[in-house]
Amino acid sequence: MSAAVRSADHDEVLAAARTLVAAFGAHDVARYFASFDENASFVFHNNDEVITSRSRYEQIWRGWERDGFKILGCRSLDQRVQVVGPDVAIFTHRVRTRVAGEAAELRERETIVFRRDSGGTWLGIHEHLSVDPRTADA
Repeated sequence: MSAAVRSADHDEVLAAARTLVAAFGAHDVARYFASFDENASFVFHNNDEVITSRSRYEQIWRGWERDGFKILGCRSLDQRVQVVGPDVAIFTHRVRTRVAGEAAELRERETIVFRRDSGGTWLGIHEHLSVDPRTADA
């Protein structure tokens, strides 16, 4: 694969990740979940369940919303894309999220595995969120 192709894939994945993060940060639920494949899986440090589908995650999300959950903003730092095949890429970053009812900004790091679907769209197929051990954004 040529460097130009890798660069185009890299840029497409980065754009897909930025769209996903922007939707999350705006609490645009429909656009956020549209960024994931229906069979995506999710592992979150603050949830003991390994979530095995987008629909299950949407169900959990609605429960959080009933409890007052709302994203007020999200910053993505140290973005990195690894294209690992013609249709698979890994996006990693550090995340700073403001949530309604939380006094402090959440400090996490995240990995999202993307796969290009048959229509050429990069969709998340796995997300893993953990606590960021860094205490500063230096």
